[in-house]
Amino acid sequence: MEIDDPVTNGNTDAVMTESAPPFTPSPPVPASRSSQLTESLKLEHQLLRVPFEHYKKTIRANHRCLEKEVASVVSSVGDLADSNWSKDVTVSRLTSLVSRLQGLKRKLEEGSNVENLQAQRCRARIDHLDSADAENITEWNNTKLKRILVDYMLRMSYFETASKLSESCNILDLVDIDIFREAKKVIDALKRREVASALAWCADNKTRLKKSKSKFEFQLRLQEFIELIRADSYKQAIQYARKHLTPWGATHMNELQRVLATLAFKSTTECTKYKVLFELGQWDLLVDQFKQEFCKLYGMTMEPLLNIYLQAGLSALKTPYGFEEGCTKEDPLSQESFRKLALPLPYSKQEHSKLVCYISKELMDTENPPLVFPNGYVYSTKALKEMADKNKGEVKCPRTGLVCNYTDLVKAYIS
Repeated sequence: MEIDDPVTNGNTDAVMTESAPPFTPSPPVPASRSSQLTESLKLEHQLLRVPFEHYKKTIRANHRCLEKEVASVVSSVGDLADSNWSKDVTVSRLTSLVSRLQGLKRKLEEGSNVENLQAQRCRARIDHLDSADAENITEWNNTKLKRILVDYMLRMSYFETASKLSESCNILDLVDIDIFREAKKVIDALKRREVASALAWCADNKTRLKKSKSKFEFQLRLQEFIELIRADSYKQAIQYARKHLTPWGATHMNELQRVLATLAFKSTTECTKYKVLFELGQWDLLVDQFKQEFCKLYGMTMEPLLNIYLQAGLSALKTPYGFEEGCTKEDPLSQESFRKLALPLPYSKQEHSKLVCYISKELMDTENPPLVFPNGYVYSTKALKEMADKNKGEVKCPRTGLVCNYTDLVKAYIS
């Protein structure tokens, strides 16, 4: 993936000709390491957004708890002041209030610890981004790759592996294990055809979901109503509709009328319009809808970051030849997993041209593939290998003077 930026941005400095002289000295100026770093940082929105949203959610939850408990205590004190209870009863009630206030204090301390943890996580990520510079870009990119791998593992529910990788690489503050564990509980409950956890999640995030005009809670309520009809609990279904579905009538009347009609059609209906409502696939739709709402709430991408970065590279390599049986094994598209990722991507632009090495003036092909310097310039393997053999493994870019180890070069693929 290191070569994606220079290649896709047109910074390949190998010569492209058909019958022209071996080299035409008019390539664009390659992106420097600092400019590449700036572009990379623009993709780190999710890294900061997730802990910040969690931090705000924690503060709001603690504030609601404090307001509720304080209002209740003040009300109880007022009742004591206005009543003519005996001394023993008054002392007993005051003791109960003291115990309640002590419990509130413990809750506030726990809440404060959680807030501090979230604030620490936000600070760690800001410091991580601030530490990136051209001098330590290799180390920083290695950490970034580990974060991307952990993100993928968490989305695939490999929590134990993700935790061990995070701990061994000391990046626990840079990943969101607890957030994904929260989501996993809801997803598992929906797969068991239970909506309680999902409804509790909606209640915790009611303000945000309302602001985004989410229909997720409404869909959960409809599914719970459908399950009552499936169980032939018609009386309970009517009571449930009056309590939980009536408030949605003003904004979702058409959907509401369709679902309420199942009281007459029942779960055994063969009418396609209503039969589909009783299909078990509706639960899978709820799982997908939750994932969308969850990602939207925290500003996450729907696709794993690993897939997105791989597709960015594959978009420059995708050609019709990559999907043929004779595709060379050196082409990533020869692998079925990469083909699947590249399937929705457009084909890269093709030119009938040749790649000629600036150093040796020789053709670069599968026998003499191009290698990419960290600064984006590209030269042939043969020329750079000869240079490395003469200089104890070091190679020098003839255009910029950059010196690096031969092992730091990245292989590029010709499409």
